Amino acid sequence: MNHVFSPSARTVPALTAAVLAASCLTACSGAGGDHAPAAVRVNQVGYVSGEKKFAYAMGDGKQLADAEFDVLDERGDRVGHGRLGPSLGGWNSTYTAVRAIDLSSVDRTGTYRLRLVGADAGAETRFRVAPARRLLDPLRADTVRFFGTQRDGEEVLADATGRVPSHLTDERARVYEPPRTGSEADGTTAGPEPAEAAGPVDVSGGWFDAGDFLKFTHTTSYVVAQMLSTVRDTPSVPGLREEARHGLRWLDRMWDGATGTLYAQVGLGSGGEEIRGDHDVWRLPEEDDRLTVAPGDADYLIKYRPVFRANEPGEPISPNLAGRVSAAFALAAQTEAAEHPAEARAWLDKAAAVYARADTRPDRGALVTTTPADYYQERTWRDDMEWAAVELSRGADALGDARRSRWSEEAAAWARAALREERGGTLGPADVGALAHADVLTSADPDAGLAAALKAELRRQVETGRKRAASDPFRSGVVPGDFDAVPNTFGLLATAELYARVTGDHRYDDFAARQLAWVFGANAWGTSFVVGAGDLYPHCLQHQVANLAMSRTGGGDILRGAVVNGPNDADLLKEPDTFDGARPCSFAPEGGPWSRFDGRGAGYVDDVRAWQTVEPADDFASTALYALSLTAARA
Repeated sequence: MNHVFSPSARTVPALTAAVLAASCLTACSGAGGDHAPAAVRVNQVGYVSGEKKFAYAMGDGKQLADAEFDVLDERGDRVGHGRLGPSLGGWNSTYTAVRAIDLSSVDRTGTYRLRLVGADAGAETRFRVAPARRLLDPLRADTVRFFGTQRDGEEVLADATGRVPSHLTDERARVYEPPRTGSEADGTTAGPEPAEAAGPVDVSGGWFDAGDFLKFTHTTSYVVAQMLSTVRDTPSVPGLREEARHGLRWLDRMWDGATGTLYAQVGLGSGGEEIRGDHDVWRLPEEDDRLTVAPGDADYLIKYRPVFRANEPGEPISPNLAGRVSAAFALAAQTEAAEHPAEARAWLDKAAAVYARADTRPDRGALVTTTPADYYQERTWRDDMEWAAVELSRGADALGDARRSRWSEEAAAWARAALREERGGTLGPADVGALAHADVLTSADPDAGLAAALKAELRRQVETGRKRAASDPFRSGVVPGDFDAVPNTFGLLATAELYARVTGDHRYDDFAARQLAWVFGANAWGTSFVVGAGDLYPHCLQHQVANLAMSRTGGGDILRGAVVNGPNDADLLKEPDTFDGARPCSFAPEGGPWSRFDGRGAGYVDDVRAWQTVEPADDFASTALYALSLTAARA
């Protein structure tokens, strides 16, 4: 994704460091001399039977020069042996060589031990081989449960979180004019509280966006539409349809069809000198309901949360929001058509109404996302309109609606406009082109020229990642020092799977396998970036409910299925900000701090203060769910 977050966009708590003991899953050798112990990095979730399997050894170049590897089965019998591949480059001044280990010959279902032999290397670790569904279905179910922990309003899942209903005042929320931001565009609110404009409106329920308690139409519509695409196109996931419906009900509340108004956000992010916002307080969400406040009090907008509009009543709607909300409603029509046709028709009509209000001539730089806009930046919108039109067409087809052909033609027209005017990025809330293009190819009957161009664009997006991977020692298709490294990896994985689906060309299967391995532990830090996936994963998430309500170690296990940013610019991690109220939590693997594995400008820490590396977000999780589901469907 192409998010550029200010520190205020994701709550940054402060606490004293408390390093907890952890088992070393990449068991390191006791190599003598000046060498750091060599380490082995594997996909900790496991490798899919019948596919390429990639692991890596990292260490001193001379140390690994003559190293080989053994693979032992559960009885201790050697079932594989070979030499390490050539060095793929150095990672940092300690780990001057990263060498590939090809495990593809090990294909029988089971658990194995991989160890280095020769030279002075002696690292070893475990890995698993199994069919894709056996490996990925538990992770997909975990991700759905993560959304249950993100619920707000009356429908809180108390058994999962230990929480009670929260933000009940959202049932009668007031609409406010967008506040002025600080002079440095840091997300803070300048001057007094924003002016009240209208209301009340019911915007209760939904999901918290991330580790804070804001709710955004921009991300929720992306998440709901992606969930419903997963329901439509991939093997079933327990609870997914109902969780998608939960998000859909909130999205429906954010659209007022009677006045033609779309609401964009619930809650004020960061306050200023006179008021406090969501990011200024570390607490459980239900504590907001217990506040005793009056207008003018500093905490008034924490209890009585403001709602911000995407458009004035009856006026055109920012096309990025109109497009993705319409797509979500149209996907609801598709997935409900067989069992609930009347309800499906209502969703299709709502989708059409939102789509018709899109401002298709927006002023330059005028796209609406969030308040302030730097929480989630977006520069493209034709991809959203393409997505809306093709899903409207598919919804009409499912219901026998005569508007199908018109929307199909419009989908093709928007696809051409997107190809002509916008350069697609990695799949995520800032760019939904891959989702739109794939559905146009499979359902909108594009002519040969457009079909070829859409396939070429999907290939270009994947090829961008493949070219990056060619120069990365761990063959990562993203830049590990950039924001959103992990969700961008899942976006690349999903796009590679979509490309293979619509073309029958599987040239990127090996690339996809490497990306899956990287996100689940075959990376410099040797950790999975999905909570509960593999043996070593984030424990001290930058997430208020997890930190305060779920576990003395930060609630990592409770948030199973949560996807974090992963590595980021190492300079961002040098000076944690301060914030009162957070429970101290910092986790490091046995043998020393994470920083010994930092390299090429990228760093990682598992610390509740580090929103840059371990704050989960809904769009991270939905992109991961979609990518894993496409992978499971192919196998």
